[in-house]
Amino acid sequence: MPHCQWGFMTGSGAGWFMGGFSSLFGLLILGLLVFLIIRLVQRPTSDPAAKRDREDSMEILKRKYAEGDISTEEFRKIRSILKS
Repeated sequence: MPHCQWGFMTGSGAGWFMGGFSSLFGLLILGLLVFLIIRLVQRPTSDPAAKRDREDSMEILKRKYAEGDISTEEFRKIRSILKS
């Protein structure tokens, strides 16, 4: 039975190596994609620009409340939203 192949690649056996390497490479690409998706979903909470925007919004809210443009109930509601 020297010519029986049984569905396997014949020759030097490079097919086994390339199969294992491509599986490892595929897992590496999959891991990289998962990592990038997680990084995109999680936004840093210590972003200085976001903190500055929140502080500016709070100053505007305080000014509107002081000028009588909004009620105490509206002020408290919006303030609780900005603090979260």
